[in-house]
Amino acid sequence: MSSLPPSETPRPFDAIMLSVGDEHWIYVEEVGTRGGVPALFLHGGPGSGSQHSHRLLFEPDRFHAVLFDQRGAGRSHPYLATHANTTQNLVADIERVREHMGFDKMLIVGGSWGSTLALAYAVTHPERVLGLVLRAVFLGSDAEVDWAFRRAPMELRPDLYDGFVAPLPEEERADPLKAYVRRLTSPDPALRDPAARHWFQFERALSELTPSTQILPAAFLTAGRVPPTPIIEAHYIANSFFLKPNELLDGASRLGSIPGVIVQGRYDLLCPPRAAFELAKRWPGSRLEVIPSAGHAMSESGVFDAMKRAIDKFAGK
Repeated sequence: MSSLPPSETPRPFDAIMLSVGDEHWIYVEEVGTRGGVPALFLHGGPGSGSQHSHRLLFEPDRFHAVLFDQRGAGRSHPYLATHANTTQNLVADIERVREHMGFDKMLIVGGSWGSTLALAYAVTHPERVLGLVLRAVFLGSDAEVDWAFRRAPMELRPDLYDGFVAPLPEEERADPLKAYVRRLTSPDPALRDPAARHWFQFERALSELTPSTQILPAAFLTAGRVPPTPIIEAHYIANSFFLKPNELLDGASRLGSIPGVIVQGRYDLLCPPRAAFELAKRWPGSRLEVIPSAGHAMSESGVFDAMKRAIDKFAGK
Protein backbone atom coordinates (compact mmCIF):
# COMPACT_ATOMS: atom_id res chain seq x y z
CA MET A 1 0.00 0.00 0.00
CA SER A 2 2.87 2.37 0.72
CA SER A 3 6.63 2.47 0.73
CA LEU A 4 6.44 3.25 4.46
CA PRO A 5 5.94 0.23 6.76
CA PRO A 6 3.12 0.61 9.33
CA SER A 7 5.64 1.15 12.14
CA GLU A 8 6.80 4.30 10.37
CA THR A 9 3.40 5.88 9.91
CA PRO A 10 4.01 9.61 10.46
CA ARG A 11 2.98 10.85 13.88
CA PRO A 12 1.26 14.21 14.40
CA PHE A 13 3.54 17.04 15.48
CA ASP A 14 0.52 18.79 16.98
CA ALA A 15 -3.11 17.96 17.79
CA ILE A 16 -5.89 20.06 19.28
CA MET A 17 -9.60 20.09 20.00
CA LEU A 18 -10.98 23.04 18.01
CA SER A 19 -14.29 24.67 18.92
CA VAL A 20 -16.48 25.15 15.84
CA GLY A 21 -19.64 26.33 17.60
CA ASP A 22 -22.99 24.64 18.24
CA GLU A 23 -21.32 22.89 21.22
CA HIS A 24 -19.15 20.89 18.79
CA TRP A 25 -15.41 20.37 19.24
CA ILE A 26 -13.47 18.71 16.45
CA TYR A 27 -10.21 16.81 16.73
CA VAL A 28 -7.53 18.28 14.43
CA GLU A 29 -4.02 16.90 13.90
CA GLU A 30 -1.03 18.13 11.90
CA VAL A 31 1.54 15.87 10.25
CA GLY A 32 4.58 16.57 8.11
CA THR A 33 6.49 19.84 8.17
CA ARG A 34 5.45 23.39 8.95
CA GLY A 35 5.99 25.43 5.82
CA GLY A 36 5.35 22.47 3.57
CA VAL A 37 2.59 22.37 0.95
CA PRO A 38 -0.68 22.97 2.85
CA ALA A 39 -2.99 19.96 2.55
CA LEU A 40 -6.25 18.87 4.16
CA PHE A 41 -7.62 15.32 4.29
CA LEU A 42 -11.37 14.65 4.52
CA HIS A 43 -12.48 11.24 5.75
CA GLY A 44 -15.45 9.30 4.48
CA GLY A 45 -18.65 7.96 5.94
CA PRO A 46 -20.01 10.37 6.98
CA GLY A 47 -18.87 9.34 10.43
CA SER A 48 -15.87 7.09 9.89
CA GLY A 49 -13.21 9.43 11.31
CA SER A 50 -9.65 9.91 10.09
CA GLN A 51 -7.31 6.92 10.34
CA HIS A 52 -3.56 6.62 10.93
CA SER A 53 -3.17 5.11 7.44
CA HIS A 54 -4.48 8.34 5.88
CA ARG A 55 -1.30 10.10 7.00
CA LEU A 56 0.69 7.87 4.64
CA LEU A 57 -0.70 9.80 1.66
CA PHE A 58 1.48 12.80 2.50
CA GLU A 59 5.28 12.83 2.32
CA PRO A 60 6.30 14.24 5.74
CA ASP A 61 9.17 16.33 4.41
CA ARG A 62 7.06 17.95 1.68
CA PHE A 63 3.60 18.56 3.15
CA HIS A 64 2.01 20.32 6.06
CA ALA A 65 -1.03 18.06 6.19
CA VAL A 66 -4.06 18.46 8.42
CA LEU A 67 -6.49 15.66 9.23
CA PHE A 68 -9.60 16.13 11.35
CA ASP A 69 -12.57 14.16 12.61
CA GLN A 70 -15.84 15.64 11.40
CA ARG A 71 -18.67 16.51 13.77
CA GLY A 72 -19.86 13.50 15.77
CA ALA A 73 -17.06 11.27 14.42
CA GLY A 74 -13.85 9.77 15.73
CA ARG A 75 -12.30 11.80 18.55
CA SER A 76 -14.57 14.82 18.09
CA HIS A 77 -17.13 15.74 20.74
CA PRO A 78 -19.95 15.17 21.36
CA TYR A 79 -19.56 11.70 19.90
CA LEU A 80 -22.29 10.60 17.43
CA ALA A 81 -23.99 13.98 17.77
CA THR A 82 -26.26 14.83 14.84
CA HIS A 83 -27.46 18.26 15.99
CA ALA A 84 -26.06 21.08 13.82
CA ASN A 85 -24.38 18.37 11.76
CA THR A 86 -24.98 19.19 8.09
CA THR A 87 -22.91 19.50 4.95
CA GLN A 88 -23.01 23.27 5.34
CA ASN A 89 -21.77 23.01 8.94
CA LEU A 90 -18.87 20.82 7.81
CA VAL A 91 -17.94 23.21 4.99
CA ALA A 92 -17.84 25.99 7.58
CA ASP A 93 -15.66 23.77 9.81
CA ILE A 94 -13.15 23.30 6.96
CA GLU A 95 -12.92 27.05 6.57
CA ARG A 96 -12.48 27.40 10.34
CA VAL A 97 -9.59 24.89 10.20
CA ARG A 98 -7.99 26.72 7.26
CA GLU A 99 -8.14 30.03 9.10
CA HIS A 100 -6.77 28.49 12.28
CA MET A 101 -3.82 27.02 10.37
CA GLY A 102 -3.17 30.28 8.52
CA PHE A 103 -3.30 28.62 5.09
CA ASP A 104 -4.01 30.91 2.14
CA LYS A 105 -4.76 27.97 -0.17
CA MET A 106 -4.63 24.23 0.40
CA LEU A 107 -4.68 20.94 -1.45
CA ILE A 108 -7.82 19.03 -0.49
CA VAL A 109 -7.91 15.22 -0.55
CA GLY A 110 -10.98 13.08 0.06
CA GLY A 111 -12.64 9.84 -0.94
CA SER A 112 -16.27 8.72 -1.11
CA TRP A 113 -18.13 11.06 1.30
CA GLY A 114 -14.81 12.89 1.63
CA SER A 115 -15.00 13.66 -2.09
CA THR A 116 -18.53 15.03 -1.63
CA LEU A 117 -17.40 17.32 1.14
CA ALA A 118 -14.28 18.37 -0.78
CA LEU A 119 -16.43 19.37 -3.75
CA ALA A 120 -18.92 21.20 -1.52
CA TYR A 121 -16.08 23.23 -0.01
CA ALA A 122 -14.37 23.85 -3.34
CA VAL A 123 -17.46 25.22 -5.08
CA THR A 124 -18.10 27.46 -2.05
CA HIS A 125 -14.51 28.67 -1.63
CA PRO A 126 -12.73 28.06 -4.97
CA GLU A 127 -10.24 30.83 -4.22
CA ARG A 128 -8.95 28.81 -1.24
CA VAL A 129 -8.26 25.59 -3.15
CA LEU A 130 -4.77 24.80 -4.43
CA GLY A 131 -5.96 21.56 -5.99
CA LEU A 132 -8.14 18.49 -5.42
CA VAL A 133 -7.39 14.77 -5.29
CA LEU A 134 -10.64 12.83 -5.13
CA ARG A 135 -11.36 9.12 -4.86
CA ALA A 136 -14.66 7.33 -5.53
CA VAL A 137 -16.74 10.40 -6.34
CA PHE A 138 -20.10 10.58 -4.58
CA LEU A 139 -22.45 13.45 -5.43
CA GLY A 140 -24.87 13.02 -2.53
CA SER A 141 -28.00 12.05 -4.47
CA ASP A 142 -30.82 9.77 -3.33
CA ALA A 143 -30.38 7.78 -6.55
CA GLU A 144 -26.74 7.00 -5.68
CA VAL A 145 -27.77 5.77 -2.23
CA ASP A 146 -30.50 3.58 -3.71
CA TRP A 147 -28.00 2.11 -6.17
CA ALA A 148 -25.32 1.47 -3.55
CA PHE A 149 -27.45 -0.21 -0.90
CA ARG A 150 -30.33 -1.72 -2.86
CA ARG A 151 -30.12 -1.98 -6.65
CA ALA A 152 -26.43 -2.87 -7.07
CA PRO A 153 -26.25 -5.57 -4.39
CA MET A 154 -29.65 -6.95 -5.40
CA GLU A 155 -28.36 -7.52 -8.95
CA LEU A 156 -24.64 -8.14 -8.44
CA ARG A 157 -24.32 -9.50 -4.87
CA PRO A 158 -27.71 -11.19 -4.32
CA ASP A 159 -26.38 -13.52 -1.63
CA LEU A 160 -25.09 -10.53 0.33
CA TYR A 161 -28.31 -8.60 -0.25
CA ASP A 162 -30.42 -11.49 1.04
CA GLY A 163 -28.42 -11.36 4.26
CA PHE A 164 -28.94 -7.60 4.48
CA VAL A 165 -32.74 -7.84 4.41
CA ALA A 166 -33.07 -11.16 6.29
CA PRO A 167 -33.20 -9.67 9.84
CA LEU A 168 -36.01 -7.29 8.86
CA PRO A 169 -39.68 -8.18 9.35
CA GLU A 170 -41.24 -9.47 6.14
CA GLU A 171 -43.34 -6.33 5.66
CA GLU A 172 -40.22 -4.08 5.70
CA ARG A 173 -38.09 -5.98 3.20
CA ALA A 174 -39.58 -4.27 0.13
CA ASP A 175 -37.97 -0.99 1.27
CA PRO A 176 -34.95 -2.00 3.37
CA LEU A 177 -33.31 1.44 3.15
CA LYS A 178 -36.28 3.06 4.82
CA ALA A 179 -36.34 0.34 7.46
CA TYR A 180 -32.65 0.64 8.26
CA VAL A 181 -32.61 4.44 8.32
CA ARG A 182 -35.55 4.39 10.73
CA ARG A 183 -33.64 2.09 13.05
CA LEU A 184 -30.31 3.88 12.70
CA THR A 185 -31.81 7.28 13.50
CA SER A 186 -33.74 5.95 16.50
CA PRO A 187 -32.73 7.21 19.96
CA ASP A 188 -33.32 3.70 21.31
CA PRO A 189 -30.00 1.79 21.39
CA ALA A 190 -31.85 -1.54 21.41
CA LEU A 191 -33.27 -0.69 17.98
CA ARG A 192 -30.33 1.29 16.60
CA ASP A 193 -27.23 -0.68 17.60
CA PRO A 194 -28.02 -4.12 16.09
CA ALA A 195 -28.94 -2.41 12.80
CA ALA A 196 -25.63 -0.48 12.88
CA ARG A 197 -23.62 -3.70 13.25
CA HIS A 198 -25.42 -5.32 10.30
CA TRP A 199 -25.23 -2.24 8.05
CA PHE A 200 -21.51 -1.91 8.76
CA GLN A 201 -20.78 -5.50 7.68
CA PHE A 202 -22.89 -5.04 4.55
CA GLU A 203 -21.20 -1.80 3.50
CA ARG A 204 -17.73 -3.15 4.20
CA ALA A 205 -18.33 -6.19 1.99
CA LEU A 206 -19.63 -3.94 -0.80
CA SER A 207 -16.50 -1.77 -0.63
CA GLU A 208 -14.15 -4.56 -1.73
CA LEU A 209 -13.82 -6.25 -5.10
CA THR A 210 -13.18 -9.63 -3.43
CA PRO A 211 -14.56 -9.33 0.10
CA SER A 212 -13.73 -11.92 2.74
CA THR A 213 -17.38 -11.86 3.83
CA GLN A 214 -19.90 -12.90 1.19
CA ILE A 215 -22.82 -13.86 3.43
CA LEU A 216 -24.23 -11.95 6.39
CA PRO A 217 -25.81 -13.46 9.53
CA ALA A 218 -29.53 -14.15 9.25
CA ALA A 219 -30.25 -12.18 12.41
CA PHE A 220 -29.05 -8.91 13.95
CA LEU A 221 -26.05 -9.20 16.26
CA THR A 222 -26.98 -8.11 19.78
CA ALA A 223 -23.45 -7.91 21.19
CA GLY A 224 -20.16 -6.33 20.19
CA ARG A 225 -18.85 -2.88 19.37
CA VAL A 226 -21.32 -0.46 17.82
CA PRO A 227 -19.75 1.00 14.63
CA PRO A 228 -20.34 4.76 14.43
CA THR A 229 -20.41 5.25 10.66
CA PRO A 230 -23.90 3.81 9.96
CA ILE A 231 -25.46 6.10 12.57
CA ILE A 232 -24.03 9.35 11.18
CA GLU A 233 -24.48 8.04 7.63
CA ALA A 234 -28.20 7.39 8.21
CA HIS A 235 -28.65 10.95 9.52
CA TYR A 236 -27.23 12.28 6.25
CA ILE A 237 -29.16 9.82 4.08
CA ALA A 238 -32.42 10.82 5.81
CA ASN A 239 -31.69 14.43 4.85
CA SER A 240 -30.45 13.81 1.27
CA PHE A 241 -26.98 14.84 2.48
CA PHE A 242 -28.31 18.39 2.91
CA LEU A 243 -27.78 19.04 -0.80
CA LYS A 244 -30.16 20.22 -3.50
CA PRO A 245 -30.64 17.94 -6.53
CA ASN A 246 -27.55 18.17 -8.79
CA GLU A 247 -26.08 20.86 -6.54
CA LEU A 248 -22.48 19.70 -6.85
CA LEU A 249 -22.55 18.99 -10.58
CA ASP A 250 -24.24 22.32 -11.25
CA GLY A 251 -21.59 24.03 -9.14
CA ALA A 252 -18.67 22.26 -10.82
CA SER A 253 -18.29 25.14 -13.28
CA ARG A 254 -16.93 27.17 -10.34
CA LEU A 255 -13.93 24.82 -10.16
CA GLY A 256 -12.72 26.13 -13.51
CA SER A 257 -9.00 25.56 -13.94
CA ILE A 258 -8.38 24.33 -10.39
CA PRO A 259 -6.13 21.32 -11.02
CA GLY A 260 -7.32 17.96 -9.80
CA VAL A 261 -7.18 14.21 -10.17
CA ILE A 262 -10.13 11.86 -9.80
CA VAL A 263 -9.16 8.27 -8.90
CA GLN A 264 -11.96 5.82 -9.60
CA GLY A 265 -12.20 2.05 -9.17
CA ARG A 266 -13.72 0.48 -12.30
CA TYR A 267 -15.85 -1.94 -10.24
CA ASP A 268 -16.82 0.34 -7.38
CA LEU A 269 -20.36 -0.69 -6.37
CA LEU A 270 -20.85 1.98 -3.71
CA CYS A 271 -19.70 4.90 -5.87
CA PRO A 272 -19.76 3.68 -9.49
CA PRO A 273 -17.78 5.46 -12.25
CA ARG A 274 -20.74 7.38 -13.69
CA ALA A 275 -20.48 10.18 -11.12
CA ALA A 276 -16.73 10.55 -11.69
CA PHE A 277 -17.21 10.72 -15.47
CA GLU A 278 -19.97 13.33 -15.16
CA LEU A 279 -17.86 15.46 -12.83
CA ALA A 280 -14.81 15.25 -15.12
CA LYS A 281 -16.90 16.50 -18.07
CA ARG A 282 -17.83 19.65 -16.16
CA TRP A 283 -14.48 20.35 -14.53
CA PRO A 284 -11.91 21.51 -17.12
CA GLY A 285 -8.95 21.29 -14.75
CA SER A 286 -9.50 17.64 -13.85
CA ARG A 287 -7.92 14.38 -14.96
CA LEU A 288 -9.78 11.10 -14.45
CA GLU A 289 -7.74 7.98 -13.68
CA VAL A 290 -9.71 4.73 -13.66
CA ILE A 291 -8.13 1.79 -11.80
CA PRO A 292 -9.01 -1.30 -13.86
CA SER A 293 -9.30 -4.00 -11.19
CA ALA A 294 -10.46 -2.13 -8.12
CA GLY A 295 -13.57 -1.63 -6.06
CA HIS A 296 -14.40 1.17 -3.64
CA ALA A 297 -11.93 1.09 -0.77
CA MET A 298 -8.67 3.04 -0.67
CA SER A 299 -6.96 -0.28 0.14
CA GLU A 300 -8.01 -1.77 -3.21
CA SER A 301 -5.13 -2.64 -5.54
CA GLY A 302 -3.71 0.44 -7.27
CA VAL A 303 -5.97 3.00 -5.62
CA PHE A 304 -3.67 4.22 -2.85
CA ASP A 305 -0.70 4.39 -5.22
CA ALA A 306 -2.66 6.47 -7.75
CA MET A 307 -3.75 8.89 -5.03
CA LYS A 308 -0.22 9.18 -3.69
CA ARG A 309 1.23 9.89 -7.16
CA ALA A 310 -1.34 12.63 -7.70
CA ILE A 311 -0.67 14.17 -4.30
CA ASP A 312 3.12 14.06 -4.77
CA LYS A 313 2.83 16.08 -7.99
CA PHE A 314 1.46 19.01 -6.01
CA ALA A 315 4.75 19.02 -4.10
CA GLY A 316 6.74 18.98 -7.32
CA LYS A 317 7.89 15.40 -6.81
